[in-house]
Amino acid sequence: MTKSIMIGVDLAKNVFQLHAASLAGQVQFRKKLSRRAFFKFMAEQPPAVVVMEACGSAHYWAREMIRLGHEVKLIAPHYVKPFVKRQKNDAADAEAIVIAAQRPEMRFVEPKSAEQQSRAILFRARERLVHQRTELVNALRACLYEYGHVVAQGVRQIKRIEAIVEEPHSELPELMREECRDLLDQIAALTTRIKAKTAKVQAVSAERDVARRLQTMPGVGPLTALAIEAFAPPMENFRCGRDFAAWLGLVPRQFSSGGKERLGRISKAGQADIRKLLIIGAMSRLNWLGRKSIPESSWLARMTARKPRMLVAIALANKMARTIWAMLTKDEDYRDPAQAVAA
Repeated sequence: MTKSIMIGVDLAKNVFQLHAASLAGQVQFRKKLSRRAFFKFMAEQPPAVVVMEACGSAHYWAREMIRLGHEVKLIAPHYVKPFVKRQKNDAADAEAIVIAAQRPEMRFVEPKSAEQQSRAILFRARERLVHQRTELVNALRACLYEYGHVVAQGVRQIKRIEAIVEEPHSELPELMREECRDLLDQIAALTTRIKAKTAKVQAVSAERDVARRLQTMPGVGPLTALAIEAFAPPMENFRCGRDFAAWLGLVPRQFSSGGKERLGRISKAGQADIRKLLIIGAMSRLNWLGRKSIPESSWLARMTARKPRMLVAIALANKMARTIWAMLTKDEDYRDPAQAVAA
């Protein structure tokens, strides 16, 4: 059935602002509805194109609107902002959402499934625990620094910190030792929880065929596979592997004009979690142990010989992103290019 109107929805916790217009741009109605009234109103509406900003609860409401028979489009908030007229309010936001969505060149966000959001929440929960532990470790290092003890960064220094705290001749007041022991207990508790979350990530990744396929690539582990499943849209949305790499922010930023190309550093304009994990995975292939598996005549070996390691890691992460797109669109496991050439 052809949809005749487009309804822009400015989402909120309790009050929803609606702006409806025909596909030609004529305003049909404007409404302000409560949460319950919004769902009832949309259930009574004929099928329409419903557009919302990709913000909190947007994916939930997208699934609900699809269930009611509507076509749903999610749009990034920074694409809506240029279309807001003068004053910033809910009605102006809803109108701007419709105007932005009617642009033929506009890009939209793919709605996430409930399972995909669950995996994203698991990923975020582990990241949050890691950040909390890092904060406590740095607080502990700062406390010791006040008494002349300099400790290097990283959770690996916990054993050394424990030795300083328990050392009788470290010249630490007893009250200071008690506070440090309390911080050490909190760090130990967070480490236990992080290990439990990591085990859950590995179990979830083992259940999915897509995650198993992704882990056949060197430098991709359960955490990276989970992040790709949780945050990346279907690979069919990208025309080629370079588009996926650009979505991750792994391509150079352009400052081109007058037919002359000027390329800068990577844009970092896309999904930060996947980009970070791909770069970490690439760095693991460039350390002293990973370099043993790099063929001498490969492009990676040639770049490693003449370029800084971080630059090579980003180039390798870009190549990994393109390979991931090919693996998922073709439903194939990773094939080592060096072995394919030798065969």
